Amino acid sequence: MKRLQLYLHLESDATFGRGEGVVGLVDEEVEYDVATGLPFVRGRVLKGLLVEECANLLFALRKADLPALTRLEKAAVRLFGQPGATLEGAAQLHIGPALLPQRLRDAVRSGIARKTLKPADVLESLTAIRRQTAIDEVWGASEDGSLRSLRVVLRQTSFQSRLDFATDPTEDDLALLAACTLSVRRGGIGRNRGRGRLRLQLQGQDEQGNDVTYFERFKQLVKGEQG
Repeated sequence: MKRLQLYLHLESDATFGRGEGVVGLVDEEVEYDVATGLPFVRGRVLKGLLVEECANLLFALRKADLPALTRLEKAAVRLFGQPGATLEGAAQLHIGPALLPQRLRDAVRSGIARKTLKPADVLESLTAIRRQTAIDEVWGASEDGSLRSLRVVLRQTSFQSRLDFATDPTEDDLALLAACTLSVRRGGIGRNRGRGRLRLQLQGQDEQGNDVTYFERFKQLVKGEQG
């Protein structure tokens, strides 16, 4: 079974929320490990971003009437599955949660075990609380009751997610996955308001241990080169 790594780097503050806040503190809290205070991004959130970009790419190929469309549509089904599918149509790609670097996680757990760190302090060191309000278009003043607070994971934070395949992926599968990965530019709450700028990078290795650029295969497909 093939395994790849997906790297996520925040280029701006971002909120990958858990759908609830903390009374008296924030209206929208980020996902984090309660035991350590370390933020993370759920695998289903990453999948949602990739599926969205996959739909955009396939739409563009369909509009351009490119020959590679049929092959990449089949690759999309293999990677992400299809709604209401049987086991035969289930997604072959499993996306794990995006976690902070292993050395940092180990150091934090060690500090908590020695009681030199507290989860709340860890969370505060990696995040900040931002406030925003809606502006009345007529009066140019803040609308009553519109003030909201969100916790954000600070920019320049990097995460890593493990990608597992139920069956060995084809070259088309990896090509499409690489293209979807590079297409993701924003994520999380407030991504249409300047937050959540990010960069995703897919990394794998060939049999000799060399890094592989799967996007080159995607470009070959789009250009009509058969392989």
